[in-house]
Amino acid sequence: MDTEYLNRFEERLQQELLRLCTDYHVLDGTLLATEDLDNRWHDLAPEYVADAVEQIRDYPVVSVAWAAYLGLGVAFCWDEDWEASAQATYQSYYGEQGFDDMDEHIVRDLLGLSLDGEEARQLEDIIRRCGQTTVGLIRHEQIEPQSPLAFHVFARACRTMFRIGVAIELKRLGYKFEKVEIGRVPGGMLS
Repeated sequence: MDTEYLNRFEERLQQELLRLCTDYHVLDGTLLATEDLDNRWHDLAPEYVADAVEQIRDYPVVSVAWAAYLGLGVAFCWDEDWEASAQATYQSYYGEQGFDDMDEHIVRDLLGLSLDGEEARQLEDIIRRCGQTTVGLIRHEQIEPQSPLAFHVFARACRTMFRIGVAIELKRLGYKFEKVEIGRVPGGMLS
């Protein structure tokens, strides 16, 4: 597998989604992230991708967009109780209809937003737009469908969408990235 190509694709996608989310004022030009949450994707990714792959043909935007909702839910739970959320199963993010209504379950039951409220509608809009952008970028690559490369590009796209969801929720919760000086080495941290 061409790891360099996959890394370039993922970086390009992340920058495009970050720009889109900044234009929509749900992010401020910085992808808020923590190692805990990035590692959580690795735990949940196999089950998420297995669910999402089945959606690609009929619901391509949903197949990637639900990863952002999963990111919202994981970030929310991380903020509430990291110990408990680190043990949460992938299925705990399912709605009553499993994968199909994961988005509504996370927004209503975890984030506590009314599904017909303005904030939920704004989240739905930006996540849909990010999903459409992601699908557009994947298609632009003109990769042979159902090839190993197509699978790896799809998996990278899902990870990027998860990270976007995490960043949106961290910002919604009031976290921000601040430069700090540790000795003479500049760094950054969430606060």
